[in-house]
Amino acid sequence: MSAPTIDQAPELTGHRIEPHSGRLLAVTAGVLALAVLLGVSVGAGGWNWPIIAQLRIPRVLAGAGAGALLALAGLAMQLVLRNPLADPYVLGASAGAGMGAIAMLVVFGRQLWLGSVGGALAALGLLLLLGRRAMASPDDEAPAQLILIGAMLSAVFAAGSTLLLALVPEQSLRGAVFWLVGDLSGARFGRWLCLVAIVLAAILAGWGRAFDRLALGSEHAWLLGEPVHRLRLGLVLLAAVATGAAVAEAGAVGFVGLVVPHLLRMFGVVRMRQQCWAVPLVGAALVVAADSLARGVAMPYELPVGAITALIGAPVFILLLIRQPR
Repeated sequence: MSAPTIDQAPELTGHRIEPHSGRLLAVTAGVLALAVLLGVSVGAGGWNWPIIAQLRIPRVLAGAGAGALLALAGLAMQLVLRNPLADPYVLGASAGAGMGAIAMLVVFGRQLWLGSVGGALAALGLLLLLGRRAMASPDDEAPAQLILIGAMLSAVFAAGSTLLLALVPEQSLRGAVFWLVGDLSGARFGRWLCLVAIVLAAILAGWGRAFDRLALGSEHAWLLGEPVHRLRLGLVLLAAVATGAAVAEAGAVGFVGLVVPHLLRMFGVVRMRQQCWAVPLVGAALVVAADSLARGVAMPYELPVGAITALIGAPVFILLLIRQPR
């Protein structure tokens, strides 16, 4: 039997053909615009322009950049593992990035993006190393073993972060603990996060057809002439950079990479050239809206944005497990 072509991908994945690109772009951009409007309007001081310009806009940019990057990382890992439950938070990449950032704080006195990216890359590398047998399974699917390995790696890196916190200077301890569960109050490089997200989305768009073929399975992609190992390595590196940058700026905001790609697939968005820009837009809107809720629900106190996204993502994760018991 001949290998399937990419035009058969929607039928093989059980989804309908994607909606029109222009309509999808309008909807996702509208959702993001509403989230941004909510983000700049919520908080003490009302519509005070100096407060909006100096405090809220940088925070909204950081939330949008972090959400876009985490959503892209989830999309990349779900493609590598061919598992809809894959997510940087679930698989330990966020915990690894957090431990790397805390290690940089202990050694150099400040959190560095290099530590976060290195920690995320180490976590994903360990996952693929420990789960290499599962990745080579005959049916070309990543079984539940990979999810369990990722959960245990997440626990190990979280324990390492807790141990390192004992070495953090007392004046930085409270901020570090709050940042570990997701916090945008100290974000300063939101514009850079958005720029990194745009670059990574452009990379995915440029290789869109190859990644669509990879979604059919490594054997089919190889028969269609794609460099499977290089594509997977590139996706792992992309996920590590995206996760590390997002965690360095916003902390361990969880479940964004799980919820957003799955939500779009439910609406029929399965081709990479549509996912690569729809996923970051919706991810940005989700984190900005969650941060607005974290700031506004208990004013003048602020809740961790990671707790809000976990309240959304954890039930979705459970529903996915129930619907896909394998």
